[in-house]
Amino acid sequence: MSGFPGLVESDCEHTSDEDRGYNCIAHAAGDGQRWWEPVNSPDAFWPDGVPMAYALDAYEAAFATLGYVRCPSEELEPGVEKIAIFIDGPGQFHAARQLPTGMWSSKLGAWEDISHPLRQLEGADPIGYGSVARIMSRPTSG
Repeated sequence: MSGFPGLVESDCEHTSDEDRGYNCIAHAAGDGQRWWEPVNSPDAFWPDGVPMAYALDAYEAAFATLGYVRCPSEELEPGVEKIAIFIDGPGQFHAARQLPTGMWSSKLGAWEDISHPLRQLEGADPIGYGSVARIMSRPTSG
């Protein structure tokens, strides 16, 4: 976590060990088995019918395949799951998912997962993931 000076250690919690099998996009999608990336590679997954592009619209469309739609607020809402898409320049994306506590969960590259306040990951690369560009939500299942 030392690579993210915006993080306040007391506000964050390390929630998993390093795992190079999945990335932040997969983590936000609830998939801890595959690396989600818009490339044509046997080592990456991208939803069928979604443009293979490092573009906000493509990432939004990928999450839409899971039932997510644009949402105006990052605030915790009962019965709603939320994800946040960060952008830090061309081709630089990160995603986080909201936890039932209102905190957010992120996979830090190929490293560990952490829980954190959403805005603490904002900042320019290499010390952050840019800015939150989109919040999306869907009803919780069950």
